[in-house]
Amino acid sequence: MSRLLLVSNRLPVTVRSEEGRFSVTQSSGGLATGLKGPHEQHGGLWFGWPGQLPAMSESDRAELEASLREIRTVPMWLTEDELEGYYDGFSNGVLWPTFHYLLDMIPLHSRHWASYRSVNERFADLIASAYRPGDLVWIQDFHLMLLPALLRERIPDATIGFFLHTPFPSYEVFRLLPRRDALLRGVLGSDVIGFHTASYLRHFTTSVVRILGIEARVGRIRVGQREVELGAYPMGVDASTFTRMADDPRIVEESSLLRAEDPDRKIVLGIDRLDYTKGIPRRLLAFENLLEREPTLRRYVKLIQIAVPSRLHVEAYESFRRQVDELVGRINGRFGTLEGAPVHYLFQSFPQRDVVKMFRAADVMLVTPIRDGMNLVAKEFIACRNEENGVLILSEFAGASSQLEEALHVNPYDIEQVGDAIKRAITMSLDEQETRMRSLRERVAREDVHHWATTFVQALERSQARLVETGRRWGVTPAPHLREAVDRIRRAERIALLLDYDGTLVPFRAEPGLARPDQDLRNLLQALARRPGTCIHLVSGRKREDIDDWLGTIPVGLHAEHGLWSRWRPDEDWTRLEGVPMDWKEEVRPILDEFALRTRGSFVEEKGASLVWHYRQADVEYGAIQAKELHLHLLELLSNYPVQILAGEKNIEVRSYGVHKGMIVTRLLERTEAAGLVVAFGDDQTDEDLFGALPSDGIAVHVGPRASRAPLRLADPGAARRLLEELLEPRREGSPARDR
Repeated sequence: MSRLLLVSNRLPVTVRSEEGRFSVTQSSGGLATGLKGPHEQHGGLWFGWPGQLPAMSESDRAELEASLREIRTVPMWLTEDELEGYYDGFSNGVLWPTFHYLLDMIPLHSRHWASYRSVNERFADLIASAYRPGDLVWIQDFHLMLLPALLRERIPDATIGFFLHTPFPSYEVFRLLPRRDALLRGVLGSDVIGFHTASYLRHFTTSVVRILGIEARVGRIRVGQREVELGAYPMGVDASTFTRMADDPRIVEESSLLRAEDPDRKIVLGIDRLDYTKGIPRRLLAFENLLEREPTLRRYVKLIQIAVPSRLHVEAYESFRRQVDELVGRINGRFGTLEGAPVHYLFQSFPQRDVVKMFRAADVMLVTPIRDGMNLVAKEFIACRNEENGVLILSEFAGASSQLEEALHVNPYDIEQVGDAIKRAITMSLDEQETRMRSLRERVAREDVHHWATTFVQALERSQARLVETGRRWGVTPAPHLREAVDRIRRAERIALLLDYDGTLVPFRAEPGLARPDQDLRNLLQALARRPGTCIHLVSGRKREDIDDWLGTIPVGLHAEHGLWSRWRPDEDWTRLEGVPMDWKEEVRPILDEFALRTRGSFVEEKGASLVWHYRQADVEYGAIQAKELHLHLLELLSNYPVQILAGEKNIEVRSYGVHKGMIVTRLLERTEAAGLVVAFGDDQTDEDLFGALPSDGIAVHVGPRASRAPLRLADPGAARRLLEELLEPRREGSPARDR
């Protein structure tokens, strides 16, 4: 079994200093509980900051590190400056409000990017120093968004997972971040990326498409040579523990006593960190509005609001706390009586058993964040309702809302709607309560925190298995194997080189006309053509006019439009393949024109045996959507036509059957008695025909990240040119192929 290396901003421990000695206890929070099992089962390590500690000597630090090692945790020591910049400044000051759509909370000047990157670099160095081949790495949350790519630089073959515990905002919000490109590329260093909900996943892929121009398929993004898996993994709670605690006789008795203090009132409960994302002020306003509109309810309902202290040293939170205090005071001042106040507000933390007691005592749980990644309090409440009564009111902007359908869903910005939901909840029949709660409890028990952790780790393990099975086969061929191929080609008395053009010898361009051959490429082809025993053939999908204009003076064979037109020698004329049907174009051209008209930046190119719809200059996301629609439409419409429909690099091509690059190999062998060793270079689906037609002893070289039958793979056109250059050098035993 692979080791699991867990990485989070904080270690799941509490370190206390007592009389000059340090003690370490393990935490029991949601993340710590969920990852405890995988941490123990996989015998791995957990990396993170151990918390704010007093100054200590080197010996004290060594003693503390030894204590942490005993529970397989590795501390990342952070300075005060790093905490101020990386944690408070960028993570909580910039990313947190952005990801929660609170744009007015973002500072005017973000001066902490360097600190954020530096700490992510330090995490990467620390993990790399402990990494063993075969380890799985699972990185947690927005504090460490650069870490996957930084770790990938240090350990290219590592299997890396990343999980975001906050919402991922819509593209229109995420694009406001000045470092948006780096953050996306950082996360895309992962093999598996997890989100709480499908909507967060969708927002992420939209941002990747529109900002980086990388198209996403269903649950997959191809990044260079790697395929990144995306998934929605809604986090749960330790439901069985909460259910067991709720049945504890002492807690049952204490919750009964809590209800007996005010038996005539329904208890509406709110438990939140005092954070501006949790919607506490709007919740109080909704409760106030309800009491205004429904005077008869004033004696029969009370709100218990627990606000757990959070980030006390941050000025924005101090201001927020004052706002909440003032609202509570105003409501109690308006509606309080000699019998009591309608809002019981407590600004403090409570032990877990006291929280369970309040969950049992409440009639209604009010969870109304204005934005929340998941919200586990809602699930904890459900897990504690062993008698299957009670009502959950849940914000539609909490990630949990996509799972907990039987809750009463509300828009927290609509205070009248929230007030109406409170009234409905406290007057709901017991039968309806039980029906709703029974379904909620079954789901929370089934999809608990252990299910969440296990499911994600299994995804990592599958990714690792795929990497072993196919990933390395699709990766760049190791230098020793390339050297063997180069030496074999050099030893051959005669060779025929069949070379694709776009994507193989030159990079793709937004405007096809910009891909003219540079002088270095022209010189390379000239030199290869002069090489003894070597014949060169350019096999391209481009029009013959382009190929002739660009490369017509070089002594090589030219084949345009996938072999429809050929000029085998410089002193021969262009000849056209006979018997190719063309009448289908009358049906297809209007369809492609329509898509070009409604997709700004796209256009239709007509070739002798094909029509091509290009969308490289279109809006990235919209162009990709239109391409999928067009492809499906053409497959259905042209199922009985003598054509092929090919999805290329930012294009859809409709091509007559019988015209493909593989024909060039057949015709070459027919024309040449001794072609010698046939070597083909290509980068896309059209070149698979070329590879498939090679003789059994031929050599196929694929360029780029796509899947291919070719046994040899190069990273990009630059690597392809470098390999071709090596064919011009005298053979040297043991000389390695250069940087690919």
